[in-house]
Amino acid sequence: MTQNKKIGVGLIGVGGWATYGHLPAVKTVDSIEVVAVSSRTKAKAEELALEHSIAHAYDDYNDLIAHPDVDLVVIPAPAPQHKELIQAVIAGGKDVYSEWPLTTNTADSEEILALAEAKGVRHVVGLQRRLSPSARYTADLIAQGFIGQIRGVTMSVGVDAFGAELPESVSWVLDPTNFVHLLPVYLGHFGDLLFSTVGPPATLTALTSNHIPEVTITETGEKATSGVPTEVVAIGELRDGGLYSIQLEGGQKLKTGLQIVITGSGGALRITNPRGFQNENDNTVEAMTGDATTFSALPVPDEYTYLDQGDLDASVHDVSYLYAAYANDVLQGTSTAPNFRDGVRMHHLIDQITRTAEHFTARQDTGVIW
Repeated sequence: MTQNKKIGVGLIGVGGWATYGHLPAVKTVDSIEVVAVSSRTKAKAEELALEHSIAHAYDDYNDLIAHPDVDLVVIPAPAPQHKELIQAVIAGGKDVYSEWPLTTNTADSEEILALAEAKGVRHVVGLQRRLSPSARYTADLIAQGFIGQIRGVTMSVGVDAFGAELPESVSWVLDPTNFVHLLPVYLGHFGDLLFSTVGPPATLTALTSNHIPEVTITETGEKATSGVPTEVVAIGELRDGGLYSIQLEGGQKLKTGLQIVITGSGGALRITNPRGFQNENDNTVEAMTGDATTFSALPVPDEYTYLDQGDLDASVHDVSYLYAAYANDVLQGTSTAPNFRDGVRMHHLIDQITRTAEHFTARQDTGVIW
């Protein structure tokens, strides 16, 4: 790539996340433009291309991959389709950006990581929350010793998603083999945010529970069996010291959103957001240091918000920063955007949560502990 040529993006898929997230996000980064889109229905691809002034529309993603103007192929399609699409992009020699989850299982994700590295293409995974202004600012504060040595970290994420009623169009998420339920989606995004901020975990143990084993299909009233957890708790020790705890809860009637508290030898930080997704605003950062007895707002400095957010939701703007990181990596030869290796690492973490939860459930007795 040269500094005079924009990076050409091809989108495979025209669903909600492509239109809500990717298309608006790309428009905020001057060095990137969407030049092609594909859908299984040519009319849908052409409609989207016309609406957003995209030059090329296809009903065969192989044609999109082959187009010489496409430098980066982005895959916002559902997770069960990721492996096949990623393999095709790698075979075509193009850079690839896959949404999270990377694939539906660890083995497949390890396979495509190896393929991408062998081919020498850049690979990006959609774990964009670590690149929000508040996340980058918080990570820098901790690295600079703002609160001293970390002692404890707690994070809770509460959402209304994965509740007792689902539209038929998304009922496939109830099958755990599709890997698009509370644990991979929210642990993936928020676990990556947390551990890229406070450092990686050294140990982990976990429990999971399914409080909603039967789900009602909205349109028909039909009852469907759900085999996925609606609550996850994980605890452990960070590699650099300090304990952490994570609690994820889906299907909340009253959403508690995101709450993170990080305590250290010299102070504490609190990061909050009333929503877990489709956030209107970036996370709020507060601090308590010195002789303070309450948290005070800690505004994110301007240098962390170098992209114009306009009227975009913060959830979309996080994607903007991922695109900006990728574009800078291309020009500078760096590797700052989250990639498939980060995705595989998250797969292993989720596997460990699943294994330890199953192990504990199998070993627990029926006696009263208290």
